[in-house]
Amino acid sequence: MRIIDILNTRQTAFSFEFFPPKSDIGFWDLFRTAQSLKPLDPSYISVTYGAGGSTRRKTVDLVQRIRNDVGIETMAHLTCVGADKREIGEVLDQLKTGGVENVLALRGDPPAGTTEFVATEGGFRYANELVSFIKDRYDFCIGAACYPEVHPEAPNADKDMDNLKRKVDAGVDFLITQLFFSNDDFNRFCERAQQAGINVPVIAGIMPIQSVSQIKRFTNMCGAAIPADLLEKIEAVEDDAEAVRHLGSYHAIEQCQALIDNGVAGIHFYTLNKSTATRAIYQQIKSRIPAPVGSDG
Repeated sequence: MRIIDILNTRQTAFSFEFFPPKSDIGFWDLFRTAQSLKPLDPSYISVTYGAGGSTRRKTVDLVQRIRNDVGIETMAHLTCVGADKREIGEVLDQLKTGGVENVLALRGDPPAGTTEFVATEGGFRYANELVSFIKDRYDFCIGAACYPEVHPEAPNADKDMDNLKRKVDAGVDFLITQLFFSNDDFNRFCERAQQAGINVPVIAGIMPIQSVSQIKRFTNMCGAAIPADLLEKIEAVEDDAEAVRHLGSYHAIEQCQALIDNGVAGIHFYTLNKSTATRAIYQQIKSRIPAPVGSDG
C-alpha cells in the first residue's frame, strides 16, 4: 500500500526506521524484530541505505521480506551517494519487482572522511534530481526529508525552504522530518512550509533519548537542538543509563501526544535498531488514543 494512502486513511500513522546490519546474523535478528512488531500494527517500516550504498542489497532484501513475508508495509531509503543513474535505476527495478511501493529519496551524507558531498559521475547532485528521476520513470510513492531547524548545510532558513519546495515540486508525496525535541520548532516549520506552498503531509521524526553522549553526537550532526530544560535534566543523571532512558521515553511520549492532539499526519520513530524503547513508547501512546467513533475496539 502506498504511504500517502495510509496517511489519508489513518488518523495518525506510526512507523519505525531500521538500518540493515552488516552481518547475516544481524540481518535475521532484525527480520525477527520486524515480525515481533506485527501484532502492534505499525503503518509501515522503513529501512535505511548504508553509507555510500554499502548495504544496498540488504536494504532491498529487507524491505521485500518484511513486506511480503511479515505483512507490514515497507519503505526503502535511496540516496545519491556512490551510484550513477544506471545503478540507481537497477535498485528501483529490484524494488518494483519485489512489490515495494514506497521510496524515501535522499541526497545522502558525504562519505566518511569527507565534509562535502560530491556527486558520482553520471549520478545526481541533489535530492530533487533523484525525485524527478523516480517520478518520470516509476510509479513509487515518494517521500523526502525535511529539517524543522534548517538543514546544517543551508545558509539560512529561507534558502532551505526554497530547496525543499523545489524537491516537493519535483514529485514528493510526503515529508519526514529530521529528529527534533521541541514541538514549537515543528509547528513553526509546518506553518512556514504552508506559506511557501508546500501542502504535502509532514510526518514527525522522533528519536527517544537513550544516551546523553549519543544524542549530543546526533544533534550536532543534523543541526537539531535539545531544549535547555531537557538537556539539564538528562545531564543531571548522565551516569545513570536507566534514568536517562526513563527521561528520554517520558519526553518522547509527551511530545508525541501533543503532536497527535495537534493533528500530526504521522510519527516516525528513529529506532537505531533498538526497538524495545520505541515499542514501549508506541504502546503507551496507542493506549491513550481513543477508538474511532463506531469502532468495536
